Parts: sequence; C-alpha cells; structure tokens
Amino acid sequence: MKRICLLFLFALCGCYTISPPPSFVYQEIKTDTYKLASWQKMTDPSSAIRIYFEGDGYAFNHAGHPTSDPTPRGVFLRKIAFNDPNPNVVYLARPCQYVKDDQCSQKDWTTGRFSQKIVSSVAQAVTSVAGKRNVVLIAYSGGALLSGLVIEQTPQLHVQEWVTLAGLLNHEKWTTELKLPPLKDSLDLQKLPNVKQLHLIGDKDKTIPYKMTQALVKSKDLIVIVKATHNSGFEQYYSTIYQQ
Repeated sequence: MKRICLLFLFALCGCYTISPPPSFVYQEIKTDTYKLASWQKMTDPSSAIRIYFEGDGYAFNHAGHPTSDPTPRGVFLRKIAFNDPNPNVVYLARPCQYVKDDQCSQKDWTTGRFSQKIVSSVAQAVTSVAGKRNVVLIAYSGGALLSGLVIEQTPQLHVQEWVTLAGLLNHEKWTTELKLPPLKDSLDLQKLPNVKQLHLIGDKDKTIPYKMTQALVKSKDLIVIVKATHNSGFEQYYSTIYQQ
C-alpha cells in the first residue's frame, strides 16, 4: 500500500489512547513532500491560531534502536493542545507520524529529523494553516528546534509568540553534552529567532537538562519548573501556556 493512514491509531493501542474533543477535526495537510497529520479547532476567523508542534515521538525504542514508526506513544502535548480553551487550536504532527508514505525513511526521525526537507515541509504546512493571520507556536521537545527553524526560514509568518515546553534548542550542544550520536543530516539553530518567546523546562528533565536551555535563553524568557520532568509536572503552568 502506497500510503498507510493511521487515522484510528488512538483507538488501537492503550499507549496511544486519547480522544480529541468533538471540536477538533482531523485534517491531513499535503505538502510538496510529506503529508502531515493535524487535528484542528477553528472557530474564530479574527483570532490568532495556536499551533502545537509535536516532539520527536517514538523515534527510538527502549534499547536505543530506531523504530519503524515514530508516531508518539506519549500523550503529553496532545493533552495540552486538546484542552486549550482558545478558539483556534491546531495540533500538528511531525512528518511520518500517524501518516506514512513513500517519502518517509528512517532518517526522517533519526539523523535527519531536522533536515531541510523536513523543515520545508513543516513550514509549508504551517503557512497553509496560518495564511496571513497571527500565530502562536507552542512546541514540545524536538518540536522546539523544528519550530525555531520554521520561524527562521519563514519570515512571512506573523509569529505573535513562540513557546517551548521541555524544548531542544540546539542539537549539536545536546548530542555533545549527552554523548549521543550527532544528527549529521540535520540543520541547527545558531541563534534563537527574534520573536517574543517563553521557554518552560523542568529541573528534573534528564532528556534535555535545564542548564543547557539556561545557557541559551535570556533569563526573562525562561521558567524552570521545580520537580518537572521531560513530560510531567507542567500542570501548574497550563494557564500560562494558554494565555500566551
């Protein structure tokens, strides 16, 4: 089969299970390369659109080996997105998550997860959703770096604010510090985009240590959450996220 569309993946496995509210509609966004899965709630044409960028998903298994399907097993970002009370909310999956086609290869969620091909596809998807309207970009984990690259390469986007949650902001520093294999097929951010921004990270995050983010972000733009990990402990800041 040329394309395997995992529209009903939420119901197939307990680890994926979370049902979007009825107000969210599944939309498959076609770009020049990949198809991207999204769930969208659009109720006010005059308000900004809040776009949630998913993280790297299930890119590696517990043994550290690349998987055959990077679709997220965790529900951290989906829960936040699906409970966002704002009128226009989009949960945007990464290329090859939920939807696969012949363009997808293992490199797309391993060494090339931030390749020009990936960045261009996501930028095209975001632009098609946003049009000329203001956007707030909220990004989790590796989605932070991807969204930063999208901002950098898409100056026509009207970015009202950029919010990251447990976000990766520079993969070279990350792989070097944690002694991980380099992402040799990926682009990197050499400086943060010049937009209004807020970065939230947990002091118990072992995946992306908060001191790494602290070294890259202005103190006024950073919140270090006590006892929060990479995907838990952010509940007290949900209202902050929703008000951005």
